[in-house]
Amino acid sequence: MHIILHQPEIPANTGNIGRTCVATGTSLHLIEPLGFRLNEKEIKRAGMDYWQHLDVNRYVNFEEFKEKHPGAKIWMATTKAKHVYTDVAFGPDDYIMFGKESAGIPEEILVDYEETCIRIPMLPAIRSLNLSNSVAIVLYEALRQTGYHHMQLEGELHRLQWKE
Repeated sequence: MHIILHQPEIPANTGNIGRTCVATGTSLHLIEPLGFRLNEKEIKRAGMDYWQHLDVNRYVNFEEFKEKHPGAKIWMATTKAKHVYTDVAFGPDDYIMFGKESAGIPEEILVDYEETCIRIPMLPAIRSLNLSNSVAIVLYEALRQTGYHHMQLEGELHRLQWKE
């Protein structure tokens, strides 16, 4: 699974998303310009010590991304979509793209992806959810649909044992 952030602006969001990607074995793709430097302390604080384990790739623009990933199935997460994210079928090699915090994915990109635009339902008075929350919501649905491949599905207590 892959997450694409198109021109993210807030380092803490990208750090949180990076941590989620590490926890799920998901690659992160960053399309410039970024609203911050990747060495900023906010990224490292949000991503904690996981950032070094992140599979992250940077691209100058969306065109470069498409050139390097021809034929990629890209789901576009946008409030402008006609389809709800739970109503589509994700594949294990799919890409899910999210736009920058202040404006989302540009409509110039969206118009070419009408059938793969997806949305998270919310009340009409709300403009959008936090970017890192949106990524987690949609990514975990995609992972659920594809069987949580290679993920730990059971946990253990550290000091005690579960009662029988």
